Amino acid sequence: MAFVCYNFHSMDKRIELDKLHKKWKEECSCELKKTAIQAVPGDGNSQADIVFIGEAPGKSEDEQGRPFVGAAGKFLAEMLSLINLKREDIYITNIVKYRPPGNRDPLPDEKASCREWLLGEIKIIKPKLIVFLGRHAMNNFFPELKISSAHGKLLIKPFKGMATKYFFPLYHPAAALYDGSMRETLKDDFRKIPKVLMEIEKREKEAKS
Repeated sequence: MAFVCYNFHSMDKRIELDKLHKKWKEECSCELKKTAIQAVPGDGNSQADIVFIGEAPGKSEDEQGRPFVGAAGKFLAEMLSLINLKREDIYITNIVKYRPPGNRDPLPDEKASCREWLLGEIKIIKPKLIVFLGRHAMNNFFPELKISSAHGKLLIKPFKGMATKYFFPLYHPAAALYDGSMRETLKDDFRKIPKVLMEIEKREKEAKS
């Protein structure tokens, strides 16, 4: 007789995320709801060590209801392969869950409307590291920083109610698609992620001892 082993902790997190998305699809007061086709909640591994946070859904994402499925998503998959990761290994989401018209930048009140949804995702997953894809994601947590000087550096800051205090800003893959020099910088920064995770583990061990 064969026994099937289930990871109940993983299933619990998956169920919690599904509940969270259902709740906020109904309750989110974001103005972008009026013009978007549908909500685009986070997607991926509920047990992930890394959560990637982008800016907002684009046209493909709005149509499919999944984040990072367009050109920027393909480039992201390419970069994940540089560090031997696949999309299924990570969790990816956006600060805003609805597509802004014409792919314009999300407005402050739109970001604020979706903030509790994003924080809910982070709270359930409890990743070791949050990777910001672009300045909008970074400025949502670190409003004073500039992506040009902060990219590729580990940021450490505790936030109330969040288990995660380690952050790593990168340029957004969409911006790098149109700028060759930024593309190489983004790849170089991406290659630092395994070392950053090792640094976090070292810090956590030292804090416990």
